[in-house]
Amino acid sequence: MKLGALGDIHGDFASVRTIMTRHPDVEWWVTVGDLADARGAYEAPPILLHWIKGNNDNLEVIAELGESGRRLPNLRYMPNGVPVKIGSTSVVGLGGTFAPTWYERLPGDLPRPRLGPASEGDFPRLARDDKRRHFLRVEVEACKRLRHIDLFLSHEAARPFLLEVRGRRQDVGKTPINEVLAALRPRMHLSGHHHVYSDEVRQGVRSIGLDPVGRSYLMIETATWQYERLET
Repeated sequence: MKLGALGDIHGDFASVRTIMTRHPDVEWWVTVGDLADARGAYEAPPILLHWIKGNNDNLEVIAELGESGRRLPNLRYMPNGVPVKIGSTSVVGLGGTFAPTWYERLPGDLPRPRLGPASEGDFPRLARDDKRRHFLRVEVEACKRLRHIDLFLSHEAARPFLLEVRGRRQDVGKTPINEVLAALRPRMHLSGHHHVYSDEVRQGVRSIGLDPVGRSYLMIETATWQYERLET
């Protein structure tokens, strides 16, 4: 089957619609987080899109998906460490970013920020310092216990992932992602967050960093796990 893979969206749902309309024969799509726009709002894509959280998503909306039954049309949220079937492909995600000070906590320990009035479209106002944007050790361990996973999605990149940061070349990858790759041994790994395309091998797994959706995207043939990178 063909699988479409999108990088960070950051409210650029116009590009999502353009890409999906370009490939009407592709019914399976994934993305690696940061969907919400600057107000914390979401739009419905034309085809079902499976997504994990990023650090710039509206974490209150994500909480409401489980607590109050909120629905986002054509958006299927993937909680960390919970495998899903997308067509014939087994997929698991680890959304969010790594923060050492919060990593050992349990999900219920992450503070819920006080929010102001809802933004336009009845979405809760976006809280910029929402600690729920981080992934936790218990979620990493849940991923590592899984078997027979074809595709691993993360927002953070595996190490090494070298970027210029404030004039210095630094490794911005995160070790827990490497740990999951070593335990899972999926057919492919996709990440986002850094807005830089890359194609590397980490822990014996092909690990691909995705551009923002407005720049490029991937069409993956899951029979062979070969892909084509296309400009938006």
